[in-house]
Amino acid sequence: MIVNELMQQSVYTVRPDDMIDRVFFLLHYEKIRHLPVVEEKKVVGIVSDRDLYKALGPKSRSLGVEQEDGETSLHVIPRKVRSIMRRGVITIGPHEEASKAASMMAKKKIGALPVTQDGELVGIITATDILMAFARGEKES
Repeated sequence: MIVNELMQQSVYTVRPDDMIDRVFFLLHYEKIRHLPVVEEKKVVGIVSDRDLYKALGPKSRSLGVEQEDGETSLHVIPRKVRSIMRRGVITIGPHEEASKAASMMAKKKIGALPVTQDGELVGIITATDILMAFARGEKES
């Protein structure tokens, strides 16, 4: 099985100059845990839910969103994504073996790999994608 068969091709991304409230809303409302940071289609970083909660502080998991008159708001110190993103992102190509992606994630203790081709982002593969493929394979046996 290759990465291209398991990866998500529709990927939410942010830019280094976006504000971290955008990251919060994407992670929270789209129910995702990893956001590649891109500039001109090139991956320059990645932000995870852990990076965000670490930046927001210890009470952010429960107090980050407030409901006021049906409105959702986030009260954070204005900061840019570049201040919390992880640089030196490990990526993988779409034609690599999925087992290689799993091995890389396990060794580096990361939950996702941006998938790049010719230097441009084409998808993302997560540990969940690999586990779901494994679970599907077990059902077919």
